[in-house]
Amino acid sequence: MAEVEDTLKRIQGINGVIGTIVVNAEGIPIKSTLDNSTTVQYTGLLHQLTMKARSTVRDIDPQNDLMFLRIRSKKHEIMVSTVRCGRVCESLVWMGMD
Repeated sequence: MAEVEDTLKRIQGINGVIGTIVVNAEGIPIKSTLDNSTTVQYTGLLHQLTMKARSTVRDIDPQNDLMFLRIRSKKHEIMVSTVRCGRVCESLVWMGMD
């Protein structure tokens, strides 16, 4: 878990990063630097989107898997890393402003 903590600190130190969220395989937030309501809102929606994107990647190539998802809008950029970080967390989400 120390590697995850180091990664979170490094990401949070990047200019423009608003917050980070770590979720488990079920999409339940484990750790977040955002307020509770924002965390719940984003994790619920992003978990659904990530599962759909992962399913699409596997439909194209069953031996492949989604590793990273990037969403960019006029106001924000959201990045989701779906690489397993041990037995505790499944995804690492971070948000930034443009």
